[in-house]
Amino acid sequence: MNPISSYLSSSIGRKWIVALTGLGLFGFVVVHMIGNLQIFIGPEPLNRYGHFLQSLGELLWVARLSLLVMLVAHVVFTIKLRLENRAARGTPYAVTNRRAATFAARTMALSGLMVLSFIIFHLLHFTAQKIDPSFLALHDEKGRHDVYRMMVNGFDGSIPNSPKVFSIPLGYLSSAFYIVGVGLLAMHLNHGIGSLFQTLGLNSAKVRPLWEKGGVAFSWLIFLGYASIPVAVLTGVLK
Repeated sequence: MNPISSYLSSSIGRKWIVALTGLGLFGFVVVHMIGNLQIFIGPEPLNRYGHFLQSLGELLWVARLSLLVMLVAHVVFTIKLRLENRAARGTPYAVTNRRAATFAARTMALSGLMVLSFIIFHLLHFTAQKIDPSFLALHDEKGRHDVYRMMVNGFDGSIPNSPKVFSIPLGYLSSAFYIVGVGLLAMHLNHGIGSLFQTLGLNSAKVRPLWEKGGVAFSWLIFLGYASIPVAVLTGVLK
């Protein structure tokens, strides 16, 4: 077995892969949120930003594939570690001390799978534009894809003739799923940040309070940043 395979098969190596891929995905989440929040400035900045991304051409696909590889590696190695931990414990304890672990920690695997489902829906909704094909026909006065109108239409359930699921406008369902999804993402990140610092060995008594409070603060910022968009559309702030 070569050194790379040996390292990947070790528990420490897998924890480092989960930590580093998580760090890369967290960076994307922050950058993506900043880009999306331009919707509050107006259509021009957001459409210009969307046009810039599309103009990257092959580089954009390289970035997408890199994110996909990180996401798959993060999910696969997280599941492997979870299965190994269960196998190492053997027979479950008759009494478990659930107070020692937070709710986010106990539901890390479940929230991760739900976040994965949310990501797939989000990509089909706004990136591939398969859920509502009418998005493909949206263009602004400069001929660019109208990202602003796409996002507003995607969350607004009051638009006439908008798609419906079980008689419920798709915009309302999308908004609800989006808010719940980013809530689960924030919860996942809160525990993930703590796990990251533990894996990197930054878990001393002096440093721990900093990343614990910082993790909570970052998680709330991520949730409020992303959730503010559908909420603004539903309340009429964005039209």
